[in-house]
Amino acid sequence: MRCPFCNSEDTQVKDSRQAEDGSAVRRRRLCGSCGGRFTTFERVQLRELTVVKKSGRRTPFDRDKLARSVMIAMQKRNVSPEKVEQMISGVVRQLESSGNSDITSDDIGALVMEGLAGLDSVAYVRYASVYKDFRATQDFENFIVGENLGEEDKGSTPKEPDAEDAAKNTGNNAP
Repeated sequence: MRCPFCNSEDTQVKDSRQAEDGSAVRRRRLCGSCGGRFTTFERVQLRELTVVKKSGRRTPFDRDKLARSVMIAMQKRNVSPEKVEQMISGVVRQLESSGNSDITSDDIGALVMEGLAGLDSVAYVRYASVYKDFRATQDFENFIVGENLGEEDKGSTPKEPDAEDAAKNTGNNAP
């Protein structure tokens, strides 16, 4: 492994541990030449993936590019980085285990949309605005209504449980 500071190949692993829910190995390294410390991550790659763009152009799959696009959608959202990383790893695992080495950008977008829907509705809408190429505010409104996202955010205070809800939560069927 080359040192990112001085480009020397004389680096040593000082510490290794599991990362990302066991799907990667995090290694702390020390450069023998300049003394710089840096971290690397090692992940299992099941197969080489090629992304087929809408234009027909083919490019190698880049996990970091996927992570950057998700992080842009997640900006200033209160979701732990570990959950975001688990979602990204899940998308990559699904792509690698799909059986195809050629994947379309639409397939990637659909999997990311599915993952974001379970994490954060605002990030889901942000990502959708790029993925589905929203052109006007009406596009946002149509998407939010179509996905039933507006209902969960109406009103900032949670609904008070009524007697029927209380009975369901306690297991009693009394009114």
